[in-house]
Amino acid sequence: MAKENIIRNKAFDFSLQIIELYKIHIQNKEFIISKQLLRSATSIGANIEEATGGITRKEFIYKLSLSLKEAKETKYWLMLLDKSKLVDYDYSVCLNNLEEILKILTSIIKTAQEKNIQNS
Repeated sequence: MAKENIIRNKAFDFSLQIIELYKIHIQNKEFIISKQLLRSATSIGANIEEATGGITRKEFIYKLSLSLKEAKETKYWLMLLDKSKLVDYDYSVCLNNLEEILKILTSIIKTAQEKNIQNS
């Protein structure tokens, strides 16, 4: 039986949550920032998926680092949407879920980098 991949699952669920949020923004005629949010948020999981298929630890770390960068960009767009009040919506659940993803990614990258150094 395959081991559950918590970060992969959280990122996938977060992407689904952002897709639903994107639909709300489109209904409210907000197209620009929400499109940026959709791209960066769904890229988090895509890079995690690529990382899990990586051949080397270096490749794994690189892809997860890209995922972390996308997560940070996603946080920016969510905060901008929240503070701008372009659409009346409570972004706190999205932001909380994203913070959890950021912490997990940071921890995984740090551990992988430490193991990489030890094996050098």
